[in-house]
Amino acid sequence: WSLPNSERYALQYADGRQTYITETNRRDIKNGSILRLTTSPDQEAERLYVGIQSKNVDVKTDSLKKLASLSQDITFAQEFISRNGLKQIYSIVEEGNDTGEMLAHTLKAFTELMEHDFVSWENLSTVFIKKIVSYVNMNAVDASIQQLSLSILENMVPTSRLLFEVVSKEVTLDRLLTYLQATNAQLQLKAMALLIALLLSATDAERRDMMDYLREKNIRQFIHKNIIHSSEPLGDEMAHYLYVMQSVSLNLCEHRMKLSMDPYSQEQRDLLQSLRQTAFESESEVSAGTFSTERRRSLCAKEFRKLGFLNNSNPAEDLRRAPPGLLALDNMVYFSRNTPSAYSRFILENSSREDKHECPFARSSIQLTLILCEILHIGEPCSETAQAFYPMFFGQDHFFEELFCICIQLVNKTWKEMRATQEDFDKVMQVVREQITRTLSLKPTSLELFKTRVNALNYSEILKLRQTERLHQEETLAVPVLELREKLKPELLELIQQQRLLHLCEGTLFRKISSRRRQDKLWYCRLSPNHKVLHYGDVEEGVQSPPIESLPEKIPVADMKMLLVGKECPHTKEKSSGKQNKDVLELAFSIVHDVEEYCLNFIAPTRYEFCLWTDGLNVLLGKEMTSERTQTDLDVLLSMELKLRLLDLENISIPDEAPPIPKPPSNLNFCYDFSHAEQ
Repeated sequence: WSLPNSERYALQYADGRQTYITETNRRDIKNGSILRLTTSPDQEAERLYVGIQSKNVDVKTDSLKKLASLSQDITFAQEFISRNGLKQIYSIVEEGNDTGEMLAHTLKAFTELMEHDFVSWENLSTVFIKKIVSYVNMNAVDASIQQLSLSILENMVPTSRLLFEVVSKEVTLDRLLTYLQATNAQLQLKAMALLIALLLSATDAERRDMMDYLREKNIRQFIHKNIIHSSEPLGDEMAHYLYVMQSVSLNLCEHRMKLSMDPYSQEQRDLLQSLRQTAFESESEVSAGTFSTERRRSLCAKEFRKLGFLNNSNPAEDLRRAPPGLLALDNMVYFSRNTPSAYSRFILENSSREDKHECPFARSSIQLTLILCEILHIGEPCSETAQAFYPMFFGQDHFFEELFCICIQLVNKTWKEMRATQEDFDKVMQVVREQITRTLSLKPTSLELFKTRVNALNYSEILKLRQTERLHQEETLAVPVLELREKLKPELLELIQQQRLLHLCEGTLFRKISSRRRQDKLWYCRLSPNHKVLHYGDVEEGVQSPPIESLPEKIPVADMKMLLVGKECPHTKEKSSGKQNKDVLELAFSIVHDVEEYCLNFIAPTRYEFCLWTDGLNVLLGKEMTSERTQTDLDVLLSMELKLRLLDLENISIPDEAPPIPKPPSNLNFCYDFSHAEQ
């Protein structure tokens, strides 16, 4: 348009995130995007830099408000930071004269500017950090300022050991617990985020101390009452934090799990002896005084054999295997002390059975502890995206030990139901593992409910389930049935394709994940009803399914070139920082469109969403659906369709080859002539 001083102007998207158009992103502009002419980022940065220093309160507030929204744009942020704009923000916070709305805009702008990673968090002054901490520690501060301050501290903690020490010293755990009891869900979430950041950045010893303190303060009950059972539904981010809290808590057992028993440790030997004494108290006391050392030793060995140790003369040998190490001994001692009647009944019942059929308590306990460690992933690092926590974990003190107490009694019950002998030990433990995993998958809300359900799932129920699964497999293996399967496949695959495209039309909420942390930024993507265009755009937290018109960005399906998944995606290559990426890699996919360097990058919220989206995009690209979900859906639909088709053949065995067709009869005189009947 031949405007004079053209460098003072820039184009900017008119809706959505109002990003400036630059040389690097100009080729991302889609047909139909509405752009507006505005002042250039450097002019705007200069104007706001002056505006936030203004003595006029209204000018200053408006400038800070505009700064908070523009700082999301990387081009503007670069210009503002290069003018030493952060220094002005520091001074507004450090002087502490401004409060309320002005301070909220300042902190929001600071958070957005730091998000771009141009400046290290370690450059922050002590005065600034103390000020942010004071907003968290003061009661008479607006909730929005407390939220922003908690968020700033959460970002700060993982970046350096020094900042972790400053924050953990200044913001007490008690203060964070107060926030967890708040009615404001956002405050709860930000406080939980900071608590998790502190736990993950702490050393093992510090983490243990923090968890012990939190246990003393009944954090479990706070979470159970105020978060899990609050009137608000649980968001994805809070579910992730609860998963991390559960994981960190269970991983405190890792130390004992990896420690073998030391036969020379008096403390450990005393624990071992206490098991024997609790079970055979009266007998031991009587015999202790009257028998010689040799006789007493053989009596002890006999009692340890009754307890189910393989090496009865030196039971410590059984506990040398790590994992489960000393954790197994801790569990046995907990069971004997907290439920002495159940413990005595287990031991005495089995020691009075015939030799072959007794259930070995110690051997079962060691193996069961190992099984529980594997099921609960003890000793494994936290996933960065998982949200699978057990509500019953927060409903019970000493969760792991209490779970063990229920399951060891289940072992005895299953052993009797199976009429097992020593040779069947591995089979019994396999059944017990199945009983536990099947029950846990139902997500019981309390240990009582878990106990009821796991006991109801007895050996005969497991056999029925196994048999149903086996029959289901066998009946689908006959040759005619396999041929029928192949015939049905194309029709059912088409049905799955339709379902995938319908899911894409409904759309999904995706989360942006940066290299530093799980971010709060969300965006939504959906397919147009005519399957011609993908619409996407940023949305606010809490928006369920935004209308298609509110999503400003779009990609025509015709312009899509290919689908990339996992390691091939550009956004996983950028931040391949090892451990963090294992779970992100499983959920990452990208669409390459137009020219090859343009990609739309996704990180699916769950594996299920990943499968549906990658399948749907493959259908749009005219390729095969390749996800594991396609196979399971196809199997389910095939099995249902086959069952319906084979209903009339109930209890009839299907031969592998079709029976021969008989020869035609020698005469056809048996046909009935209707014409005579009518006359």
